[in-house]
Amino acid sequence: MNAPSLTVERLVRHFGGLKATDEVTLDVRPGELHAIIGPNGAGKTTLINLLTGELANDGGRILVDDVDVTEKPVQQRVELGLLRSYQITSVFDAFTVRENVCLAARRTQGVRMAVWKPLTGDSETMQVADRVMTDCQLLHVADEKAANLAYGQRRQLEIAMALAAGPRLLLLDEPMAGMSAAEGAAAIELLHTLKGQYTIVLIEHDMNAVFSLADRISVLVYGKIIATGTVDEIRNHPDVRKAYLGDDEDA
Repeated sequence: MNAPSLTVERLVRHFGGLKATDEVTLDVRPGELHAIIGPNGAGKTTLINLLTGELANDGGRILVDDVDVTEKPVQQRVELGLLRSYQITSVFDAFTVRENVCLAARRTQGVRMAVWKPLTGDSETMQVADRVMTDCQLLHVADEKAANLAYGQRRQLEIAMALAAGPRLLLLDEPMAGMSAAEGAAAIELLHTLKGQYTIVLIEHDMNAVFSLADRISVLVYGKIIATGTVDEIRNHPDVRKAYLGDDEDA
């Protein structure tokens, strides 16, 4: 079996007397869509911030493709292919969709930026941009200014920008937050098309989306992983049902 794309070993982060992550241990397999769920305050955002290097840990290790990144800063983790899509979109409104995606692609291709050269002037960059815009169902709005996009399309653009940067491991932090039902359905369809092409860690509150998409699920409660398994294993796990899924058999 191939080594995990992501290995987390006994990861700890304190905020004063609170253990926001309490010896979290998990692995994410190559090509897997691994969802992390849990109630509000469970420590999901803290965990993602630790994985990206935006927070320093107080104990434990993080490995990406067997490379220990625990002490590496954010940019070095990005260079290793650990990329995050943020809850709040961070696109350039004055740029077109294509220009936004090209900008993300050029950052990882070693193409030097110059203010007098168009973002779309490099053929290799354009090929990458067209491919990810197609994957993310954005090619039909490629020349539209980002400011004019609907909310769901902006979230798709954010994912496209992350994909253009060539991720080996993609962290998606609540990509469906704030979406309408129709936008959420489109986002689920998009993630289905990306499954298997990329290794993805998904933080998401929409349980229908999680159960539809995930290969495996880890459940975080009060900073601890209380269970990891397939959709059916998690759906039927007694501790998960009691802590998170609303089982009231003991009520």
